[in-house]
Amino acid sequence: MASTVNLKEANGNQSSWDTLLPDFPKGPLCKYRKKASFNWKEMAVFLDGEDIIQLKNRIFSALENDPFFAHRPGEDLSREKYQELTFLRCKRLFEYDFLTQQEIIENPLKIFNMVICIGMYDWSPCLQYFLHCGVFAGTILSASNRFADLLGKVFNMEIFGCFALTELSHGTNTKGIRTTATFDRSTQEFIINTPDFEAAKFWVGNMGKHATHAVVYAQLYTPDGQCQGLHSFIVQIRDTKTLLPMPGVMVGDIGKKLGQNGLDNGFAMFHNVRIPKENILNIAGDVTAEGKYSSSFKDVKERFSASLGSLSIGRILITAVSATNLKLALSIAIRFSATRHQFGPTDEEEIPVLEYQTQQWRLLPYLAAAYVLDYFSKSLFENFVEFFAGLLTKQRSQRQADLGREIHALCAASKPLSSWTAQQAAQECREACGGHGYLAMNRLGEIRNDNDPNCTYEGDNNVLLQQTSNYLMSWMNCIRDKVPFESPLGTINFLQDYHHILGRKFTAVSVEDCMDSSVPLAAYKWLVCYLLRESDLKLKKEKQSGQSDFEAKNNCQVYYCRSLAIAFIEQTVLQRYHDYTHDPNIPSTLQTVLKNLSALYGLWSLSKHLAVLYQGGYVSGEQAGRFIQNAILELCYRLKDDAVALVDVFAPPDFILNSPIGKASGELYKNMWSEILQGNKALNRPSWWAEFCINKPVTGRLRSRL
Repeated sequence: MASTVNLKEANGNQSSWDTLLPDFPKGPLCKYRKKASFNWKEMAVFLDGEDIIQLKNRIFSALENDPFFAHRPGEDLSREKYQELTFLRCKRLFEYDFLTQQEIIENPLKIFNMVICIGMYDWSPCLQYFLHCGVFAGTILSASNRFADLLGKVFNMEIFGCFALTELSHGTNTKGIRTTATFDRSTQEFIINTPDFEAAKFWVGNMGKHATHAVVYAQLYTPDGQCQGLHSFIVQIRDTKTLLPMPGVMVGDIGKKLGQNGLDNGFAMFHNVRIPKENILNIAGDVTAEGKYSSSFKDVKERFSASLGSLSIGRILITAVSATNLKLALSIAIRFSATRHQFGPTDEEEIPVLEYQTQQWRLLPYLAAAYVLDYFSKSLFENFVEFFAGLLTKQRSQRQADLGREIHALCAASKPLSSWTAQQAAQECREACGGHGYLAMNRLGEIRNDNDPNCTYEGDNNVLLQQTSNYLMSWMNCIRDKVPFESPLGTINFLQDYHHILGRKFTAVSVEDCMDSSVPLAAYKWLVCYLLRESDLKLKKEKQSGQSDFEAKNNCQVYYCRSLAIAFIEQTVLQRYHDYTHDPNIPSTLQTVLKNLSALYGLWSLSKHLAVLYQGGYVSGEQAGRFIQNAILELCYRLKDDAVALVDVFAPPDFILNSPIGKASGELYKNMWSEILQGNKALNRPSWWAEFCINKPVTGRLRSRL
């Protein structure tokens, strides 16, 4: 729900909005801005509140006025130079110190927004900073108070951290990690070892060039030879004065990637590296001086989950990062579409490509997705803050455990949903901008390539979805036995009505009936229940045919459990946004457009499941499918005149967006031409001119004479 403060601010006066959010420059986009059904400034204040907007302005202004962050049109940086510049920019972020600890405690969403703002400029320094201050420091913070001195060194950059979980031969299957940590009772130390090169830590952000310390995940062995499972340890990998490797450590850079090449991903191998006993991050368990293992988690699965608890915040951040990439790509493509004129009703009149139904259908559902996923990522972050507070205060209640499970299931599916949506949108936006979208200067290729790893790191999307479907399947016994149940966030509570929901049918009898998100929401509830039933039946059938548990589960993924997890997260995301947009306290001036976004996202997402809706009998006949399709097109048309204003709400300043065709003025060709001529070699004769002008080829000289 929108906070009371945001509601008051949204009802504030125009002059305060104008101070926070200056008018855009006059230009071709004014035509669409005047058509908008709402005031974009009112929307921005309603969604973020004045405090967050002031923070964004402060960050954007600092980056734009700092020579370290200056853009260099037409210049291709070498990878090493880009990594150096990324580190220097990250260092500047420490010097700016945009948020005090008190500000973060008072409003944790500020740190969330700060990360997003910096990422809008460039994800490489943003992720470098977050991996150090968020993931590395956050893992240590959740372990024990004994690391207070170390945390002080983290936040003043005396040391630089990384999170070393994955290995060359094991990524998503974290149980297969083979690095070992053996306790030596005689010296009160752990000995960290890499058994062979396949067990080298790999893909670790910040490790390639400059990290000095790592949170290393390893299999803990006690002196009796027993493996106690996966635990994390603080290991120094480089000397803080020279950046040379510590004794017994081989550490390096894995090489050029498809994107995010300012971030140095690395590898490391350990040969009998000794660390103090106190360097175990005793989240899941600890070892006594005598070498006895102890853990407050009696269940091995719970202990394993506790050791990997810090992955949830990473997945929530990736959900938000992907939603941000979605916003960046749409800011460019929709502004381009509103100012690019092609064809028209007569040869003399060309119209903006945004007026074409196909362009609306290609872009506007993604615009709705940007609003919906942005809201969901923020609300899920707030849920995690509650969970993390419980971790810090060492809560062991059933609710705390249930909350952790639910958040884990949600972010294991929201990361795939958000990253896949952004990846598909980036490509659609690239194509929707035609040849100009393929120019690197317009940034769509960079956005697409930088978003790509979101589909893989912190867990492969398809594998992660199994964790969500496992969570859902775990409720089937309660459903069968009709035992009451609920979850802390209420996302599975509707399953208590499972038997009744399965008896429902699609009831809309016109396109107009479909124009509210309550219609796709009802369909989604049926879809989740149906896929849950079918997945459960499929699993039973596989086991009855003699398949092992492993094989049975493997044979239940495609069309069953995978579809179940996707349908569940789409339903959850839509439910939250539906509740948010139907709050009667929302300013009346914003209600219509927000409800249209909710309905469009719901129907567009649901339309991908039409085959299953027909297959399961929820809908029948030709009309139902046509109603949904025609409602999508009608909502696209209704949102067409609001599209520019809707991207104005979230688009960063021109300097941050860094795309000539996406600039706020809408002077499409002027901006592109200016950027082209700024290229330092745009008008130069090529250095290899003589190869054409003087050294002519002798035709056939290299043809084989045999």
